[in-house]
Amino acid sequence: MPRPRLCRRIRFNPHITYFKPRGVPLRLLEVVELTSEEIEAMRLKNIRDLDQNECAKLMNTSQSTFQRILSSAYKKITQALIGGKAIMIVRR
Repeated sequence: MPRPRLCRRIRFNPHITYFKPRGVPLRLLEVVELTSEEIEAMRLKNIRDLDQNECAKLMNTSQSTFQRILSSAYKKITQALIGGKAIMIVRR
């Protein structure tokens, strides 16, 4: 039986939930989904400029889990930028 998932603290709710390449209709694009956890991890690390231990504490998770969340976000954003895909932010 897997370990139960902890409730992570998300203190940021973006008003804009889609980003796409200019000049291409959304219906023609593949969509990469970013979770609210991934957006919060990026906000804490890159905008607030906190170290990973502080970020993990603020999100109520371990440092290694925070690193996995952040790595997942970077990978998805890189795929979208390099592949010309849309980015959708979803709440989970």
